[in-house]
Amino acid sequence: MSVNEEEGDASSPYEIIESHATCFTCQGTGRIPRDQERDLVALIPYSDQRLKPRRTKLYVSVTVVACVLAFSLVIFFLFPRSIELVSGGVNSSSVSISTVQPSVNLETTHIVNVTNQNYYGLSITQLDVEVILVTVVIGKVSIKHITHILPLSRTQIFLTVESTIKDENTFKICTWPKIKVHNLLLHIQMTVTCSLMGHSEQLFFEDYQYVDCRSNSTAPRLIYSQPP
Repeated sequence: MSVNEEEGDASSPYEIIESHATCFTCQGTGRIPRDQERDLVALIPYSDQRLKPRRTKLYVSVTVVACVLAFSLVIFFLFPRSIELVSGGVNSSSVSISTVQPSVNLETTHIVNVTNQNYYGLSITQLDVEVILVTVVIGKVSIKHITHILPLSRTQIFLTVESTIKDENTFKICTWPKIKVHNLLLHIQMTVTCSLMGHSEQLFFEDYQYVDCRSNSTAPRLIYSQPP
């Protein structure tokens, strides 16, 4: 084949493949020995698109913004908020007087409004209540596994406490017909144990409530639930 013929047919792919030069590394076999694979270096033209970064700054910025946004949302929803305990007063009371052994027996039902301001639910696992008259504990009750409160919701807890007053002066006040007012000021102390986000938290609550120790009973009043 002449030189002119080779130059004239250079545009033919078949002629290019057939007129290739001998690969000295391959030693004319067309294959690369395995022991020389790591010694070879591939050359890529500078104009190759693979060498040019494509929107790298954009991808990095979007990733950073997405991570910051996700972290902020997690902190916002998981950040612990307060749990409010508000007294709803005495819902009902029952009074019985024993003259054999002078004493006044009270059975009072108290209302406690619990508001969960967190974005996750919590459980009230235990509730300890003490009823104190002046400085003497006249009633005590402990309740376990009360209720579960949904996120951003409120519930009402009714507690019935039986109290016994053996003080002679208080007995006279409650039974003396010449006295028109027979109210006793009860000091209510309450400890609420809540379970939330895998840990327990104790809340202390106290209130003062008046109870008429002369009347036999006070009928329960209607309770209207209100949104938090």
